[in-house]
Amino acid sequence: MFQLGKTIVSEDILEKEFVCNLSACKGACCVDGDAGAPLNEEETKILEAIYPKVKPFLRKEGIEAIEAQGTWVKGTDGDLETPLIDNKDCAYVIFDGKTALCGIEQAYNQGVVDWKKPVSCHLYPIRIKDFTEFAAVNYDKWEICDDACSLGKELEVPVYKFVKEALIRRFGEDWYAELEKVAQELKNQ
Repeated sequence: MFQLGKTIVSEDILEKEFVCNLSACKGACCVDGDAGAPLNEEETKILEAIYPKVKPFLRKEGIEAIEAQGTWVKGTDGDLETPLIDNKDCAYVIFDGKTALCGIEQAYNQGVVDWKKPVSCHLYPIRIKDFTEFAAVNYDKWEICDDACSLGKELEVPVYKFVKEALIRRFGEDWYAELEKVAQELKNQ
């Protein structure tokens, strides 16, 4: 672990390798697990605002879940998250054949909305835990991503490089530049 500004960062994000392999996992992170995607307060407002534009991209089951539960929910632990369909799939998930994709991201890719998706999804396999004085930046090892770890190792792409855009989105260009310096220093040791 090392400190970078107001973050405590796990060295795993520099040392572990990762590249999503949708052809292998079929987007399992959008349909497996026991909670929706983590959200922050600002994102709940964004979801409320963009839902009418995203709705045409969603499945019937997702629309029903959102209209019954809301565009976001408080999870069992009190954290803000996306609603689920029957306690399984994220309500915003759509399918391209057997591969799970994000309906919000599809709307974004088609220029309908200007918000890509929740930052927690964009950052995965990094998870952020906000505390009063700092944020913890950790690598989340999940067996459904074993193929992504293998592909990352094969392509020699560390986690932090795979999620560069998302890290910049969350912490800014300067923070990411500092992270790259730390990574280079560790590499040179």
